[in-house]
Amino acid sequence: MSDFIHHECGIAMVRLRKPLNYYVEKYGTALYGLNKMYLLMEKQHNRGQDGAGLASIKLDVPPGRRYISRQRSIDPKPIQDIFQYVQKRIADGVADNPELLKDADWLKENLPFIGEVYLGHLRYGTYGKNSIEACHPFLRQNNWMTRNLIVAGNFNMTNVDELFNQLVELGQHPKEKADTVTVMEKIGHFLDEANEELYHQFREDGLSKVEISHKIAESLDIGEILRAAAKKWDGGYAMAGMFGHGDSFVLRDPSGIRPAYYYKDDELVVVASERPVIQTGFNVPIDSIKEVPPGNALIMKKNGDVFLEEIKQPLERKACSFERIYFSRGNDASIYEERLELGRRLTPVIMEAVDHDIDNTVFGFIPNTAEVSFYGIVKGVEEHLNEWKKQEITAMGGNIDPARLDKVINTRMRVDKVAWKDVKLRTFITQDDSRDDLVSHVYDVTYGVVKKSDNLVVMDDSIVRGTTLKQSILKILDRLEPKKIIVVSSAPQIRFPDCYGIDMAKMGDFIAFRAAIELLKESNQHKLIQETYEKCLAQVNMPDEEVRNFVKDIYAPFTPEQISQKCAELLKPVDVNAEVEIIFQTIEDLHASCPGNLGDWYFTGDYPTPGGNRVVNKAFINFVEGRNERAY
Repeated sequence: MSDFIHHECGIAMVRLRKPLNYYVEKYGTALYGLNKMYLLMEKQHNRGQDGAGLASIKLDVPPGRRYISRQRSIDPKPIQDIFQYVQKRIADGVADNPELLKDADWLKENLPFIGEVYLGHLRYGTYGKNSIEACHPFLRQNNWMTRNLIVAGNFNMTNVDELFNQLVELGQHPKEKADTVTVMEKIGHFLDEANEELYHQFREDGLSKVEISHKIAESLDIGEILRAAAKKWDGGYAMAGMFGHGDSFVLRDPSGIRPAYYYKDDELVVVASERPVIQTGFNVPIDSIKEVPPGNALIMKKNGDVFLEEIKQPLERKACSFERIYFSRGNDASIYEERLELGRRLTPVIMEAVDHDIDNTVFGFIPNTAEVSFYGIVKGVEEHLNEWKKQEITAMGGNIDPARLDKVINTRMRVDKVAWKDVKLRTFITQDDSRDDLVSHVYDVTYGVVKKSDNLVVMDDSIVRGTTLKQSILKILDRLEPKKIIVVSSAPQIRFPDCYGIDMAKMGDFIAFRAAIELLKESNQHKLIQETYEKCLAQVNMPDEEVRNFVKDIYAPFTPEQISQKCAELLKPVDVNAEVEIIFQTIEDLHASCPGNLGDWYFTGDYPTPGGNRVVNKAFINFVEGRNERAY
């Protein structure tokens, strides 16, 4: 992606279902679960580099012994920082007797992070500052084992104000108004209520207080607690949690917006945000890895029982299509094929843009996440060429001209690595966006592969703001002196903010929106901006269920092609000589390419939850009023 956006968090969970000695005997180490957690987190480092966190729980620990461990980091390499810390704690603990590394019972009793339940998190911040306090997992502590709660997730709630006020009405005093805090405290409230109810029930049965603690641990209904807590949640979430006594869960939103995959056998249960992470980490077949169904929780009891339970009634599946286009790693078998298809389906419009002049067109991609979709373009152009060759040869009939036949057979795509990305330079530049000259050199080019008579087609996976295109990519590509630069996006035009965990919250950031506003002004329809603003204002105090997305009206007068053309005009630097064209994916081809992930609200404005419409209207109000702030 040429535009840098924060996005998506990642979760990882391992629940060992055997005693630790089992893993020593079979795998030679009591650190089996810990090692697998490192692998799961490192394989998902693409999902969060603002920070990371790890928590573990030991089962059946006697009173007076620590049973919860947690470490979080906002180091530039947070995963390594965490596991280096854990490794040092363990190494220091066995320094006098390395043989203790084989003694699972001693390790569990004496050292941190040696347990049966693990929860990890990779953070990309979409709310609040990047401080250690903002890093998951979050911990709600209590002296009662069954009241301890640890939560981490990939989520964003649209109705934080409502959830915050509900906590206040319950008599709580939340420390801040953030969805992470409100979610944690909401679950914690009903966890406390369940504990109280069970305590009084068992007290009436004549049990001692010690006996009651054990009975509560056996009897807590995790599904019922989650149902009560999640009743008013509006957002996208894949949320994982652990209770101090050893129960754990992973809960997914009713629309399936945020991803969650799991695998289980008689040794363990593992959960991750991406499927190939589990495949690689545990060497298991793809069909043994399942999705947590929308609206369901995967519940893992302390006794080892594992089951799915419906928490909220599933809605129409609207899994995030950006996961397939960009966020998830492309080595998932399905995602790889879908990205190929996204590229292949763009072939006809690309061929029209270059006037079918294959001889004078160079194809490349903008590193590095657009690479797979670029292969799809290659496949599509090859199919186009094969069909053209058949027609040309057939037309020759019996009078085959050897020179002409030679020309037809040898016609092929000109594919080159034209654009190069300097990651270190970009990292340095992000500290000061005002250094325009440095920004223009974030990308470099391969000289000598493009002629002045050539079209240059470059593939990007999405265009959000277009800032890097304007400040760097188009300028540096123009140095090759092509007659035309065609930037192809495997994603459709991003027109609306996300409110479910992707950092796209401001209308004015989107080049497609800015293009629509310019078109309204040029066509003397600018009064539509004020009319839309007034409609959005009129809905501010309406219930979420009644709110409509009126921002769609801004785009309604224009075709996608008109907006694409205006995007190209706005993004073309004044000192670029080549003609510039931008081609976006269509919504229809997006859905055909990614049929299992039809969530497209950032492209269409069709939000899967009521809170989405409130967010988009607020984002538009902020734009008109000149307030550069998030809409959630």
